[in-house]
Amino acid sequence: MAIPNTVVVGQVARDLVLVVPHMPDIGSRTEVSERRELLGGKGANIAVAAAQLGNAVTLIGAIGSDETAGWLVAQAELSGVETAYVRRQPDTVSALIVDVVTPDGSWRYFEDIPDEVLDTPADIGAAKSAFANAHSVIVQLQQPTETAVAAVQQARGARIVLDGVPRAEQLLASADVLRMDQQEGEQLTGAKLDTVDNALTVGQGLLRRGPDLVVLATAEANVFLWNDGQAVFPLGDTTVKDTTGAGDALVAALTVGLDSGLGPYDAARMSVAAAARTVDHAGGRPDLDPDEVWP
Repeated sequence: MAIPNTVVVGQVARDLVLVVPHMPDIGSRTEVSERRELLGGKGANIAVAAAQLGNAVTLIGAIGSDETAGWLVAQAELSGVETAYVRRQPDTVSALIVDVVTPDGSWRYFEDIPDEVLDTPADIGAAKSAFANAHSVIVQLQQPTETAVAAVQQARGARIVLDGVPRAEQLLASADVLRMDQQEGEQLTGAKLDTVDNALTVGQGLLRRGPDLVVLATAEANVFLWNDGQAVFPLGDTTVKDTTGAGDALVAALTVGLDSGLGPYDAARMSVAAAARTVDHAGGRPDLDPDEVWP
């Protein structure tokens, strides 16, 4: 079987992860017990995870012209990600995300993401050849809506996976797979996703609007629904050091599994295993061993 090609449209950033014993009060300080500087951003995290699990991956994103930019590209390439369509924007700094984490897994994000390093429809057009060979296209919906629409239009014929809130009905109608966390699902539908039963009800409604597979997160579980089935995977007993990147790993593994011919249940099982492997360390960069994730 040929190696599936995946295109990921999304954010590329430098992640600065700081683990602290507690969040300091205003006017006070605390020491940093662990510091990590990583390739990050949801788009890059998804791309790296998909590459670690065996897909050939092309990343479409944008970075600045600072010294960090070259380092970000090098880190992606070391992870097996094709970066030919990562745009370098002159006179702009690359995106920076500071992730401050305490030992109980609580986090605070501080984000500096210039508009100039968001993806544009022109970036999508420049990568036309990558879309032509794609088995799947993952669109991370923190990008502008017009960019997401352009990506979906370019992705016709590929499996379309949306991660986040579709802000145009045509995005939802075009999706094969839609994944949202609890906050995103509540934002899109106006319904509470505070229980598994509520998520199942909301998911059934979303299936009627276009997707073949809907994934919703609650505080208790990851909920998967498809046209003739459903699965609920309660959150496990994994020690959570940082939930950053768990959703990114889930989306990547779900896509890889489906691309490789797994059915929805087995692909879902693979995706939650990948998410569990990502919360056991600080920072969102995935570190997935296929032997531990494949069902």
